[in-house]
Amino acid sequence: MRTRNDRIRHAILFELFGLALSAPLGAWLFDQPLHDMGLVALVCAIIAMAWNYLYNLLFDRAMLRLRGSVHKTLTIRVLHAILFELGLLLAFVPFIAWQLGVTLWTALAMDAAFVVFYLVFAFVFNWLYDVIFPIPGQTA
Repeated sequence: MRTRNDRIRHAILFELFGLALSAPLGAWLFDQPLHDMGLVALVCAIIAMAWNYLYNLLFDRAMLRLRGSVHKTLTIRVLHAILFELGLLLAFVPFIAWQLGVTLWTALAMDAAFVVFYLVFAFVFNWLYDVIFPIPGQTA
C-alpha cells in the first residue's frame, strides 16, 4: 500500500502534469488564448479536487445511513462514478461558458473533450507513476 507522502506526491504530480498538458492542448483545440484556457483548467482542477473530497465524504455518509456499510457493489460503483461526473458537469459547464464567452453547448463539448483527455491521461499517468515509483516490496 502507498504511504501518505506517496499519495500526496501522486496527487500533486497528477495535477501539475494534467494542467501542463490540458491547458495548451485545450487552447489549441478550441482556438482559445492560453491564459484563458489555463485559468479554466486551473479552476476546474481545484473544483474537481474539492468535489472529490466532498462528494466521497457525502456518498460514504449516505451509504452508512441507507445501507449501514460503505461497501460498494459493482452497481453502486457505477452509480457513484456517474453521479460524481454529473456533479462536475454541473459545475464546469456554466463556468467554462462564462469564462470563455461560449455557449453552453460549446462548453459541454469542451467539458466532454476534457473528460476524454483526463481518462486517457489518468491511465497513462498512473501506469508511468507505478513504473517510476513502485510500491516497495511489491512485484509486477
